[in-house]
Amino acid sequence: MKSSNTHKGAAVLILLFSAIFLIITGRFLYIQSTAEIEGVNLNEWAEEARTSSYSLDADRGNIYDKNGMLLAYDRPTYKLYAVVDPEYSRSEEEPEHVTNPEETASVLAPFLNMEENEIEQRITEAQEDGRFQVEFGSNGRDLSQDVKDEIEDQELSGINFEEESKRYYPNGTFASHIIGFARTEDGHITGVTGVEKQMEDYLRESKGQISYERDKYGSRLLDPNEILQEPDHGEDVHLSIDQKIQTFLEDAMATVDEQYEPAKIMAAVMDPKTGEVVALGNRPSYNPNDLGEVDNWYNDIISDSFEPGSTMKMFTWAAAIEEGVYNGEDNFKSGSYEVSGSTIRDHNREGWGDISYDEGFERSSNVAAAKLGYDLVGPEKFRGYLSDFHLDEKSGIDLPNEGEGRILYDYDIEKVTTAFGQGTTTTPLQLMTAATAIANDGKMMRPYTLSKVTSSENGEILNEKEPEVIDEPISEETASQMRDLLGRVVSGENGTGAPFELNDYSLGGKTGTAQIPKEGGGYLTGKENHIFSFLGMAPVEDPELLMYVAVKQPKLDVTETGSEPVSFILKSVMENSLHYLDINPDQNNDHKVEEHEMKDYIGEDTVKVEKDLKKDFSQVTVVGDGDEVTETLPQQGTTLLSDQRIIIITDEPKMPDITGWSLRDVQKLAEHFDLKVETMGDGYVDQQSIKEGSNIKEEGYLVVELSTPE
Repeated sequence: MKSSNTHKGAAVLILLFSAIFLIITGRFLYIQSTAEIEGVNLNEWAEEARTSSYSLDADRGNIYDKNGMLLAYDRPTYKLYAVVDPEYSRSEEEPEHVTNPEETASVLAPFLNMEENEIEQRITEAQEDGRFQVEFGSNGRDLSQDVKDEIEDQELSGINFEEESKRYYPNGTFASHIIGFARTEDGHITGVTGVEKQMEDYLRESKGQISYERDKYGSRLLDPNEILQEPDHGEDVHLSIDQKIQTFLEDAMATVDEQYEPAKIMAAVMDPKTGEVVALGNRPSYNPNDLGEVDNWYNDIISDSFEPGSTMKMFTWAAAIEEGVYNGEDNFKSGSYEVSGSTIRDHNREGWGDISYDEGFERSSNVAAAKLGYDLVGPEKFRGYLSDFHLDEKSGIDLPNEGEGRILYDYDIEKVTTAFGQGTTTTPLQLMTAATAIANDGKMMRPYTLSKVTSSENGEILNEKEPEVIDEPISEETASQMRDLLGRVVSGENGTGAPFELNDYSLGGKTGTAQIPKEGGGYLTGKENHIFSFLGMAPVEDPELLMYVAVKQPKLDVTETGSEPVSFILKSVMENSLHYLDINPDQNNDHKVEEHEMKDYIGEDTVKVEKDLKKDFSQVTVVGDGDEVTETLPQQGTTLLSDQRIIIITDEPKMPDITGWSLRDVQKLAEHFDLKVETMGDGYVDQQSIKEGSNIKEEGYLVVELSTPE
């Protein structure tokens, strides 16, 4: 007979199991009705588990020169990775993972520049660790489209690619100190130096994202619940740099760099009427596509400050003229000058006896500069002119890391030496900015390299630079008188700038020979241990270009002077650039150039119009055999010089003979007919791909070969 305790125990167990059953059943019912377990929503968890998210690449903005040549853009590259997880494959017949590590390693080794055993080891270790995929470091990145295609042709299972963008500079070292470079960081391309850094806010891209639900093989579900965030591409930046003039500069610097092996070369070309920097370069330079050993990151022409030497004298003379204390015919005793117990001397030590101040400028007399700055203008007023020329502040150029010099002006001797460019320091760009006042009738312009920003989607102009007058330190009359003096430095009987004289254009400028300080005080000695420079403008009466060149410590032969490497760069760049810009030569030019306004000739008889235009213009070209004029280039209302080319478009246009044309004239014709132009060489047209008399097809292709006149 069972005891009462047995019945009680059984009852307790029944109640216990019933309670457990009810709890479990209730929990299942709760999960089924709420889809939650321990605060986790199972529906959301399942949706997240089968959702794939991918970033969508966006392109960083492009960088162009002023004529639309591409200087920097994103180029697609590829990262290779190997899927090693067998679960990823849908079937054994069509594997989607690496099935033969040894064979895969053998095929990939030459493409990735890796040892076979290293590739095989990475794959097998990843498989043993249960990983999904494995990558191959820097060897598996930055693969070109061609390499990717070749690897895909091998049909290796499990080998996949992911597209990545890399910043690319198609012209290598070309203008690299202006453009700068960008590198990929955290999935974004970020500017590090130059325009890439300065314009980061405009150029920077923002990646998009897409997410959708998929099965375990990665295929989309029928209802994938897709969410798309569009990528935001960066905006395009257009520089003031002119590819043609920059090329002239790069080539000239490369020649001097190879021949003279200087420590540095700094050069820039500016339009003094606007402040546009149309070319700028330094040596040593670097290739932003290959940032291995870089000797010089800095844009020295805007960041390096040093004693300007005699280039400073143009501002000393300008101050004296503006102050009304200058008479160029007055004489002074050259040779030496005493101030506060110190003696300064002319560069030839003994001077040239009693000479005029005009001749003193030609000969670059230190004594003349000292007398003008200290005795005639006076140290306090002269210091004010240095500020008026902004030689004590940055120019405000739109590039990063601009430096500034220091006006050394505490003691009497410093106030004297500053007048001829010693002691005080400036950057080359500060000198160029100040010189725009002389070249531009007293108006000093702010230099700039960023022309405009446009939308990468529709080309709309988002921001555009306008020329900015930042000061007027001298009058138009003073500027004109200074240009005459600068012209005498180059072409005068006693001018120190004679080696810089151009063939076809008048040039005005000032040479500079700056000493280099040494550690512990004093200066380096020896004729090579200087910074040789020239600051000039041409044509001198109405300058179109302003140029600065400095060469530091060139290796000179016994018979060579420091002016030789400097003049080679300046003459080559100035002469070619002015011809390229179709500026009228003013050297040995006997015919008179007059201004005329283009009339409205549309609809008139071709023969009559040609005859009428030839009365005023020396170069008139008729395009075609038509009887009626449909357009003139330039158009009605344009003010033209009598030696500019006039193009008459008829109602039956045919390709004219463009031999001898400037590139600017060719571009006018091409723009009218929407022709795409490719050029080879420099100078004027020597050959043309579309023969004379041929039909002109809109949106056609015109190739012209250029050559420099003998």
